[in-house]
Amino acid sequence: QVQLVESGGGLVQAGGSLRLSCAASGRTRSSYTMGWFRQAPGKEREFVAAISGSGASTYYKDSVKGRFTISRDNAKNTVYLQMSSLKPEDTAVYYCAAVETYRGLELSDRSMYDYWGQGTQVTVSS
Repeated sequence: QVQLVESGGGLVQAGGSLRLSCAASGRTRSSYTMGWFRQAPGKEREFVAAISGSGASTYYKDSVKGRFTISRDNAKNTVYLQMSSLKPEDTAVYYCAAVETYRGLELSDRSMYDYWGQGTQVTVSS
């Protein structure tokens, strides 16, 4: 199995930036597609961004396009989410996830992912 550990969350003022990291261990593969999701209080977990195994392709939720950047360093078994121009609506617990077995689903579908991290809190104050 694969273990995922997020880090980098914290409290930031609106307009500020944070970089989240997700370190993978265990039976990891560079070919794993990786994603970031977030869940705000009282809301369902939603897709934020995803990146292909090679890093050549990226996908974003419309509301974060131009503000967030997903990237990966396969040599370090780590995926990142660089967040800028943060807004209070970005406040949530952020989770990283990995795809091991494709199921014919969209990358924005939570059911697509086989492994999940524990989450890291991001709080954006106004």
